[in-house]
Amino acid sequence: MKRVARSAEPVCHAAPSKVIAIRACLSGASVTRVLNFFNAFKRVLVGRPFRSDKLSHTLLPKRIALPVFASDALSSVAYAPDEILLTLALAGAAAVTLSPWVGLAVMVVLLTVVASYRQNVHAYPSGGGDYEIASVNLGKRAGLTVASALMVDYVLTVAVSMSSAANYLATAIPGWHGTQAVIAVVGVIILALVNLRGIKDAGNVFAVPTYIFMFCIFSMTAAGLFQAATGSLGRAPSAEFEIIPEAAFNQGLVGLAGAFLLLRAFSSGAAALTGVEAISNGVPNFRKPKSKNAATTLLLLGAIAAGMMASILFLANATGVHIVADPHTEFLVNGVAPPADYVQNPSISQIASTIFGAGSIPFFIIVAATGVILVFASNTAFNGFPVLASILAKDGFLPRQLRTRGDRLAFSNGVILLAIGALVLIVAFNADVTRLIQLYIVGVFISFTASQLGMVRHWTRELLKVKDKPVRYRMMRSRVINTLGFCMTLTVLLIVLVTKFEQGAWIALLAMAVLFVIMWGIRSHYDNVAKELAVETDSPLKALPARIHAVILVSHVRKPVVRAVAFARASRPSTLEAITVDLDPVETEQTLLDWERLAIPVPLTVLASPYRETLTPLINHIKAMRRDAPRDLIVVYIPEYVVGKWWEQLVHNQTALRIKTRLHFEPGVVVASVPWQLKSSTDAKKYQE
Repeated sequence: MKRVARSAEPVCHAAPSKVIAIRACLSGASVTRVLNFFNAFKRVLVGRPFRSDKLSHTLLPKRIALPVFASDALSSVAYAPDEILLTLALAGAAAVTLSPWVGLAVMVVLLTVVASYRQNVHAYPSGGGDYEIASVNLGKRAGLTVASALMVDYVLTVAVSMSSAANYLATAIPGWHGTQAVIAVVGVIILALVNLRGIKDAGNVFAVPTYIFMFCIFSMTAAGLFQAATGSLGRAPSAEFEIIPEAAFNQGLVGLAGAFLLLRAFSSGAAALTGVEAISNGVPNFRKPKSKNAATTLLLLGAIAAGMMASILFLANATGVHIVADPHTEFLVNGVAPPADYVQNPSISQIASTIFGAGSIPFFIIVAATGVILVFASNTAFNGFPVLASILAKDGFLPRQLRTRGDRLAFSNGVILLAIGALVLIVAFNADVTRLIQLYIVGVFISFTASQLGMVRHWTRELLKVKDKPVRYRMMRSRVINTLGFCMTLTVLLIVLVTKFEQGAWIALLAMAVLFVIMWGIRSHYDNVAKELAVETDSPLKALPARIHAVILVSHVRKPVVRAVAFARASRPSTLEAITVDLDPVETEQTLLDWERLAIPVPLTVLASPYRETLTPLINHIKAMRRDAPRDLIVVYIPEYVVGKWWEQLVHNQTALRIKTRLHFEPGVVVASVPWQLKSSTDAKKYQE
């Protein structure tokens, strides 16, 4: 009598899909109710599923595409002017008066980048955006660098926008002050749920608040200009505060230190450019003609964002708005520090209170609209990040689960991944906009610079192919625009790196480098797997085993084992044996007696187990079979129980699960699970039907 491992107790076999796996492993009356509940809950949250042929119905007209893709750039007027004012305040109140000129420089760059990206969307309308442009024209590594920068910047967009929104909401409701991180976390979760419903639903939700915000800012501007013209414009609540400059700037903006501070203010204000690239990534979501509509939306974005930024900085300067990093140490009120309960409000809030009054209805509408648009500004990232992740997944740089759309035709996995990344940053930085914004815009200007250089190469290459003079003239004009865009974005990138590196930009650069290495590693893995699994012309013949040996695992002689014997015999293997492990001599003897009593026409081998192990004797036996016949195939049949209650799974199938897991790593071994449905699985069967 030989000695072999006992057939482990049955374990739930991995099913071809998640739903089937859950039904096979844990289904039953209670589990069925749970699954039905979660399915119904999902439908309430994200809506009913869409067929693939409904994709065209999710495309956006320009009036919806503008708030969907431009909300990030439009909302930046809520924090970019504040960062300019805050940075200049380091040199005292006199330096703050230069904020409109710094803003003007930012607007020039903004309009140049918008003009450059209008060329991009016409040349590359597939939705790959900066990643595609850099990959095609500068090489794979450059494309992956751009992709890493964009993905980090998208995560930061959500974190910065939500944190800024939380600060504005805390302004409107003072009792919420100190809970900004909680507010931002809730906002990210809500926004993720909205985007899981699909891009068109998200656009319909965001359109009205975005247009309300635009109306509020321009109405406030009109009222402020009228008051300024009539001499009735008041002073902001912080206008009378004395700013204590840092020791290095006691003399104001003089020397290299002053020039450096101006550049630092400019780099902070350049946050207004974030979101411009999202339209080039979202061209496939526009209605036809896609490129034309995307270019028009870009033009509207540039004009509106520049106008709003100019308005806020003009009014902030006219009303004397002062913003500092720490009002309790950098402000003096009549020679003393502000009271401990003083809360510094953002610039839009101070301007609105100056023009309309702090307790007025217009004030609350403007502050609320600003907070809401900052929440919705994150939607730009929720549209750009999943699309970019899908393209990278198709190219093999990210897991393939990110490449497909969910049942609402949105890239659900990408939405969830972006939300998780933003939540981590918000919690880690406690929703502090000033700290987060130091990490910001590095990535987006890396992508700006690379894409503009790629477009210059693109037009240079295309000019060699075209002889038609009008077409060549348009290409040459586009090349000039992209060349100007490249020079300007490269300059801003260098300024950002120099002025923000120590303040936190190094963290963003490190994150980009880590992400680059991860994505390159994923691509290398996929390439290696593809090479390893490639089918040669004659490999099917080489893959045929010389013989097939069937092995049936036996613990006790019961119905599941008998069924496994029947299945194994039906496959007509070259050899067939049953094996059991001698863990308990009494039980082993009973198993042998039952085997003989039923006259099962398969030899039963018993393997000794002096240390009362099941797995080791079995694996050693299988390895011995492989050594004796390395070209043969071994098929191991494992009986399994299909149970109906979750707790039943805990008391069955555990040994078999370990055996199957271990055998999966053995070459030349195939595991075949033979299911046996217990009575408690009746509900599971009904669920399947």
